[in-house]
Amino acid sequence: MVEDCIFCKMVDGQVPVTKVYEDEIVLAFLDIGPLSDGHTLLLPKEHTEKVDQSSPELLGQVASRLSKVTKAVVQAVEAEGYHVLCNNGRAAGQLVNHLHFHIIPRNSGDTLFPEWPSYKYEEGKADEIAEKIRRNL
Repeated sequence: MVEDCIFCKMVDGQVPVTKVYEDEIVLAFLDIGPLSDGHTLLLPKEHTEKVDQSSPELLGQVASRLSKVTKAVVQAVEAEGYHVLCNNGRAAGQLVNHLHFHIIPRNSGDTLFPEWPSYKYEEGKADEIAEKIRRNL
């Protein structure tokens, strides 16, 4: 447990949550600032900050529970779809430095993320970036 981490305090029971699931690996609870009904956070009990700083074993354990909790959330609120988001770092919108996944139920016609802000690569740039990524694997 990290002393100044609000999520560690939630895992430890020091801060109350509206719990939807808990086992020895993860805690899942309703977000206090939901984007839609059923917006749930799922986090590993072990403190780790980002996906790339987490062990493959832990990520596998979290992913298996993420599937189970997501299915339950979607069924409970009768959602047509959902987002599973994980913000990593401040630039990506991570406000709490403890790995966590947002399960955000979606329905047709809701106003969340009305359009994806995509773009096209300039000629040759995709190949250049892909090569840099491959070198780092």
